[in-house]
Amino acid sequence: MDLLDAHLVPAVDGVAFGLLLFVVAAGLSLAFGTAGVLNLSHGTLYAIGAYTGAELSDGTWAGLALGLAAGTAAACVAGAGLSAATAPLARRGHLAQALLTFGLALIGGDLLIQLFGADELPVRVPEALDSSVMLLGHRYPAYRLCFIVMAVLLAAFGTWVLTRTRMGAAVRAAADDPQMLAATGLDPRAVHTGVLAAAGALAGAAGVLGAPIIGPGPGTSENVLMLSLVVVVLGGLRSLWATFFAAIAVGEVQTLGVSLVPDLAPYLLFAAMAAVLVLRSRFTEPSAGHGPEGPGPDPVARLRSDLAGRLRRRPRETPGTPGAPGTAAAPGAGRTGDGAGADRAGADRAGADGTGAAPRERGRRLPAWIGRLPGGAAWRQAAPLLVLLVVLISLPAVLDAYSISLAGSALALGLLAVSVTILTGYAGLPTLGQTAPFAVGAYATANLAEAGWTVGPVQLVLSALAAAVFAAVVGPAVIRARGTTVLMITLAIGELTGAVVNQLKSVTGGADGLVGFPGTRALWGGEEMLEESQLYNYALAVAVVAVSVTLLVLRSPAGKLLTGTRGAEARMRASGHPVGRYLLVAHICAGALAGVGGSLMVTVQQYLAPADVGFEIAAFALLAVVIGGTTSVIGALLGAGLIVATRDWVAGSWPGHGPLLLGVLFVATVYLLPRGLAGLRGGPGSGPASEAAVTGEQPPSAPAPEPTGKVSP
Repeated sequence: MDLLDAHLVPAVDGVAFGLLLFVVAAGLSLAFGTAGVLNLSHGTLYAIGAYTGAELSDGTWAGLALGLAAGTAAACVAGAGLSAATAPLARRGHLAQALLTFGLALIGGDLLIQLFGADELPVRVPEALDSSVMLLGHRYPAYRLCFIVMAVLLAAFGTWVLTRTRMGAAVRAAADDPQMLAATGLDPRAVHTGVLAAAGALAGAAGVLGAPIIGPGPGTSENVLMLSLVVVVLGGLRSLWATFFAAIAVGEVQTLGVSLVPDLAPYLLFAAMAAVLVLRSRFTEPSAGHGPEGPGPDPVARLRSDLAGRLRRRPRETPGTPGAPGTAAAPGAGRTGDGAGADRAGADRAGADGTGAAPRERGRRLPAWIGRLPGGAAWRQAAPLLVLLVVLISLPAVLDAYSISLAGSALALGLLAVSVTILTGYAGLPTLGQTAPFAVGAYATANLAEAGWTVGPVQLVLSALAAAVFAAVVGPAVIRARGTTVLMITLAIGELTGAVVNQLKSVTGGADGLVGFPGTRALWGGEEMLEESQLYNYALAVAVVAVSVTLLVLRSPAGKLLTGTRGAEARMRASGHPVGRYLLVAHICAGALAGVGGSLMVTVQQYLAPADVGFEIAAFALLAVVIGGTTSVIGALLGAGLIVATRDWVAGSWPGHGPLLLGVLFVATVYLLPRGLAGLRGGPGSGPASEAAVTGEQPPSAPAPEPTGKVSP
């Protein structure tokens, strides 16, 4: 009884906090489960309501009512606008939606700060609620008890609307069978817009009513979004009552858990989220195509269709021409994939340059004399790499010290983006948690430097090894899932790693980070690298080696196996290939590469903060992959460079608006570069197959992508 009495107030606080999360998560659940929109700007909708309510609050009932009406209406309009913004992405899967809504969240957060300021706003409630009442011998805020009652009534009302009204039936039909809904005369698009508007209204109302509990301020929207995602994952998408009880559990962990087990509380939520997702994926066989559409078409029928198409397109050729009638076909011509990825016909393969274009088209892209050189195909393939390398080598001669430092940071982020490309583009495992092995490599290097291990190659090898071990430990939890589930599992892993970073102060320095450790020496017996040009040249050398090794592996038979696993998983399993083992090896190798990127970042920056390995960096790495093209390694590096330039260089001329510029970059990329930079040249990083690889979902009515074994630089 003494224990219960001591923790009574935190327990009731947990109920109030959980009910606040329930109101927010109910809207997120509607947006995701019914409208099919993975809305990472839902926390911003909450912030719109919170800021509006705080601005209009004046300590009277009229002020509270006005703030509630205005905040709910503003968020409702924003939700309807979100429906219009995501409508063009309906056929592109959840990853495009996630990137778009994250960009909108960055833009909205910057605009809110410009309108209301960067400080947390005070909230004034009516005098009758701004008091305490006796609760089992303890004084407790009257407003929180009132909020508990309102949230319970809202849960009951929402359940009644969804289960007992015509409107609720339309919402359920929109989620389960939109064709049947259209047959009844209702427009599924209108229902979709209404659902997102209602989700926004719920978030806005929660923001107004929850402002006295979670006040509007910097970081509020991100905190609310993450906790709401946990609630939605734990409660599922089908029952408001399941969401209700999950929200109560999360609220208790956040309040009562802190007082009972303060050392474990930061890990409990995302550990529970990851455990639930992993268990669900264990009881569900992974789909054959890494997406919800299931197995691809019959392989024999697909082969017949492919051969017929080739015969129809084949130009008239004279005898003696490779591939002409009466001439023996090149080895492997016309073969289909054996599970390791199908080769193209011999004539295509002889002139392949990695772009996927026909030989005659490729001749137009580069001077014809390149194709006549010995090994002309190899020259065509290496030309973009050589041009990029020449540009990177010349940068120290034309840039100032600050810009050179940014270029080094871009190379480190670029290696992280390449590791995301391996998982997302080639293995078909879209990830939002690759900053976890990145953080392991970064903190390993910082601690090695503090211990006196300052030789660069030693730091790189040990950091890569530590990140690879980490990836091997968490890999089995990731490789079983597909699509959006992978995004959520990796997000949970990244957030758990962030919690460890903040709690393990003896290793990570906590929120203060690490600084003041010795600089890196390029080789044994060398001096510490202190000049920006020295650090950049070191970073460039490491990046060249890492990218070269990555491209060699992806072009090898191992890379073809990985490509075949992504594009034809059912065929691979049927032919006896251990698909799970391939994916685990890819996860470990990508983790090692991310660890190298983390080590490089520490060397270039000479300091390390939790923000350098947080969720925002994971989103940036994923955006870099989308900018470059889903399977373009060099495109990922270019995307990382564009992000760093926007965040640090361009934003320098408009101080305080870095998030706004990055948000615009997110939105523009999703709309204007649906296939990335590789799509502009028709490379293998473009097209429905590669886009499906990023989203983890098959495009509607598209056949399962055929593994070609080709790798884009």
